[in-house]
Amino acid sequence: MTSLIRLGVRASAADAERVLAGLLELAPSGVEQVDGDGWVEFAVYGVPGELPLLPEGEADVAGARVSVRGEPVPNDWAERWRRFHSPVLIGGRLYVRPPWDEPAVRPGVHEIVIDPGQAFGTGAHATTRMCLELLLAIDARGSLADLGCGSGVLSIAAAKLGFSPVTALDSDRAAVAATERNARENAVELARVERFDLRRTAAPDADVVVANLMRPLLLRVAELMTTRPRALIASGLLDEEADEVAGAFAPLVERRRLRSGGWTALLLAG
Repeated sequence: MTSLIRLGVRASAADAERVLAGLLELAPSGVEQVDGDGWVEFAVYGVPGELPLLPEGEADVAGARVSVRGEPVPNDWAERWRRFHSPVLIGGRLYVRPPWDEPAVRPGVHEIVIDPGQAFGTGAHATTRMCLELLLAIDARGSLADLGCGSGVLSIAAAKLGFSPVTALDSDRAAVAATERNARENAVELARVERFDLRRTAAPDADVVVANLMRPLLLRVAELMTTRPRALIASGLLDEEADEVAGAFAPLVERRRLRSGGWTALLLAG
């Protein structure tokens, strides 16, 4: 049996954005992310011959110096993987869990079940958690567009909260497939789930927009957007990038700002 390898690529927090963009070109199905004090590590799993060709030790990714380390995954990796992905309760109203955890039995709690083995994690990352928290602060009425939907957790949450119709867009085929599958498994109907290039085409109009993207793409979305929504959640930002992105979506103004682990999410509204 061929051993599974974890290829870890560690960058400074300042270089994380461009390193991630570079790695996603080499591993478009997605990477694991671990945040530390001043650094971010991205990891890709696979068997020898399937992993990106990066030298051990110091390397260059997207013009940034990184450290690269490959190591065999222990035999108990499946159990470790399960322990790593624990359920998350947001605002007492949204419960996001992997399928092997116990269901929510609390009244008034919307449950979202996401298999982290499919794509893009369960929604436990700080950027997604903050999006969910800010989503709870918005009156759940009217249409919503989820830009960069990933596993679909934000789209599914929005539909369960009462937004309709809900549109989920991503440039990655795997993300679109995962969102469609997860919507079915959560008994949620999304009006539109499709591949979409936000760099070339303006996002569709919606009453509320959720954009868990990175700074360059958020700025491009703002540039192309012809009509401002009544509310917009922007996440995927390093702390120092938030003011620039908030300004790009004027005349929307900042109503709330959340920070966690070096990441920032914004709620902007008219």
